[in-house]
Amino acid sequence: MIKVSLAKNNAGLIRKFSAKGHAGYGPYGEDILCAAVSAIAQTVIGSLQDIAGFNPDYILQDGDIRCEILDFDSLTDHQIEIARILMESFAVGCKQFEASYGSDFVKVKEVRYQQRGGARA
Repeated sequence: MIKVSLAKNNAGLIRKFSAKGHAGYGPYGEDILCAAVSAIAQTVIGSLQDIAGFNPDYILQDGDIRCEILDFDSLTDHQIEIARILMESFAVGCKQFEASYGSDFVKVKEVRYQQRGGARA
C-alpha cells in the first residue's frame, strides 16, 4: 500500500507531502498505481521549481517520495498561490486513486504541518 500524507499548516495550505510504500496493484516495475503516484509527485516537484520558481526540499527514492516547502516566508504571494494549486493537485490525484482503486492500494491522510526549526508554519 502507498501511504500518502498531506501536511497542512494552520491556513489549510499543504506544506509537505509524502508517499511511502508500494501499491501492490501489479508486479514490481509494472504497477500502474505506483507509476501514477510517482508521476504526479515528480510533476509537482518539477513544477514548483520551473513554474513557481523555487526549490522545495524533496526526496525521490524507490518507495519514498517527499516534498516540503521550507522557506515559506521568502515566497511571493504569486509563488504561494502556484504552490497551493500544485500541492492541492497532488492531493486531488491521490484521493482519486484511493477512491477508484481502494484504500488497500492507496491510503491518503491529512495531518497538521510541523515546521522544522521552529519557524512560522
